[in-house]
Amino acid sequence: MAREKLYVPAPEGIGRLPVVSPQLGQTQWLSLALLRLEAGSEYDGETGGDEVVAVLLTGIAEVEADGKRFSGQRRDVFSGKAFGVYLPTATKFRVRAHTFVEIALIGAPAQRGGEVIAITPDLIKSRSVGQFNWRRDIDDLVDASFPAKRLLVGETRNPPGNWSSYPPHKHEVNDPPFEARLEEVYHFRIFPSNGFAVQLLYSGDGELRDAFIVRDGDTVVIPKGYHPVAAPPGYSVYYLWALAGEGRNLFFRYDPQHEWVIGAERILQELAQ
Repeated sequence: MAREKLYVPAPEGIGRLPVVSPQLGQTQWLSLALLRLEAGSEYDGETGGDEVVAVLLTGIAEVEADGKRFSGQRRDVFSGKAFGVYLPTATKFRVRAHTFVEIALIGAPAQRGGEVIAITPDLIKSRSVGQFNWRRDIDDLVDASFPAKRLLVGETRNPPGNWSSYPPHKHEVNDPPFEARLEEVYHFRIFPSNGFAVQLLYSGDGELRDAFIVRDGDTVVIPKGYHPVAAPPGYSVYYLWALAGEGRNLFFRYDPQHEWVIGAERILQELAQ
């Protein structure tokens, strides 16, 4: 895939802003759009043949779908857990903005069926992963136990100076239970917003070898390969991640050159007890 399709700079404007989609030639399954609404405005949408997870990034919003109405608020992605709504295929929905709001709309083609579900902070599973300068915090919004058809969705936060998606791993071959074929998208936010993160994307055979300097609001498409992320000193890094592919089990393989870090991590955990 051409490099310019892997990196998408932050879009500008108001309304529904397409970022990633199969129609744009970037993915096979995943789509991502940002919905920006001014206070007091509304947006009417329909999921069509996709299931959609709407994740509130900032603001106070109300989502109405299938006779249900949910309200959520969020100061920003660095302040507490997310609020979201799962929307199955063939679902009409309406978003009302009580303040300026920004919502990520993540989609993937799915079989019909399912129900509208609110993803509230109390239902989100949080975990701390890694040690020392590869420790990060992860929130699972839609994991394998969630009644979605294809999507997996979550959020990762790197403290300043820390790595994530580390040791580097990949999920590009359908070989369960060792690896699953899942494409992925990372949507970034940086605090303070004038900072940056570094996204690496490489394959073991050297065919893919890219590094991206990502800014606040940028997006990276990960069709294959290892994909670690680094936060520079002085800047916290957040990314919303979404996966879709063959199955919903997140089986992955570590880069064998760096898998030894997992063993070191276990030793450090034992010493800390």
